[in-house]
Amino acid sequence: MSNTLSPIESEFETDEQACAHDRWFRAQVQASLDDPRPCIPHDQAMAEVELIIVEAEARIQAGPG
Repeated sequence: MSNTLSPIESEFETDEQACAHDRWFRAQVQASLDDPRPCIPHDQAMAEVELIIVEAEARIQAGPG
């Protein structure tokens, strides 16, 4: 049986939910570590994210259409 968790101590309602999220998160991290593709330098990744943000803001400013 799962214990109910306090919202002050956990974002999950039960131990079962917390454990399931932990397993999912660890699997995501391991998949990233096992990815054979070359790493992207931090500055390049941030530049790509910034471009996505700028383009999204421009679309919002342009309005519908």
